Amino acid sequence: MPEAVATAASADPQTLRLLERAAGLEKHPLARLISLVEQEHDAGRARRAALFRHLRADAVAYPLRARVIGFTGTPGAGKSTLIGRLALELLESGPAVRVAVLAIDPSSVESGGALLGDRLRTHFPVGEPRIFFRSQATQGDLGGVGRRTFAVSRLLRHVFDFVFVETVGIGQSEIEITQLADATALVLQPLAGDHVQFMKAGVMEVPDLFVVNKCDEERLARRSVYELETALQSVRVGTRRDGVPLRVFRTSALRGTGIAELAAFLAEHVPVPEFATLRRRERHFLAKAIAERYGRFGVAQLDRTIAELPPAVAESAVYEDLEDAALAAIRSRIHD
Repeated sequence: MPEAVATAASADPQTLRLLERAAGLEKHPLARLISLVEQEHDAGRARRAALFRHLRADAVAYPLRARVIGFTGTPGAGKSTLIGRLALELLESGPAVRVAVLAIDPSSVESGGALLGDRLRTHFPVGEPRIFFRSQATQGDLGGVGRRTFAVSRLLRHVFDFVFVETVGIGQSEIEITQLADATALVLQPLAGDHVQFMKAGVMEVPDLFVVNKCDEERLARRSVYELETALQSVRVGTRRDGVPLRVFRTSALRGTGIAELAAFLAEHVPVPEFATLRRRERHFLAKAIAERYGRFGVAQLDRTIAELPPAVAESAVYEDLEDAALAAIRSRIHD
């Protein structure tokens, strides 16, 4: 493994040109890079690994700059419209602000692709280079995000200031977004009975903030927020993962109510994560990918492989390097 890292191929000129143009907010080159990152077969594996090694090595040109915000909630809560309004609000906050939206849609049974429902409901200015939208299929993953959502977010973190990830929906097992995002918003609609559902333990692990959306009628909005805050007190949940008190926002994407307040909160109170935090998340998704193929045996080999690496090698190795090393160890043990 140390030798493999030391002699790993550099990114090819074509990939570097695509990356440079993507950083300049050219959408077609960025889309091509995302397609490369989304691939699960081995054909482009070396190229993907070289891309991420280059991003890590050239932190001056491609710093980790984005906050990844997850949006989840029950169907009909207005997540797509809310995200669209928030993105435009952030763009208006400064001429250099960049926003990407990654919408996770259910997979088509026939084609396996995303059903693209969010693209129909989210509208952005034509020709605005600072906003980027991408739909992604779940491909059968039950965690609320797609199999390659984490991989795409790794790339987008180097290009944008905000990356909004809209999950398929919320359920007691769909909490994978918490492993990917820096903060997660649970979006509810007024008087929908959701305040009872999110009290369940699985759902309660999701949010760092709550958004009661579609608050077009003042009286119903106040009542819904009151019921939500009461429910939070009853289950004694009052702080986010980072210790900051949970906030409840009241918004109306139709009227624009509360959008500016929510956008300002995300900009001011959700920091860009440190490298160590991103590395822990990387290990989580790597272990998940290994477990899907080899179960507990595979995860044990992954842990053993990482533990045996020299600290400097483990620090510099990207996701793909560690995965290759773990797979090599697994195959070796299987054939022994």
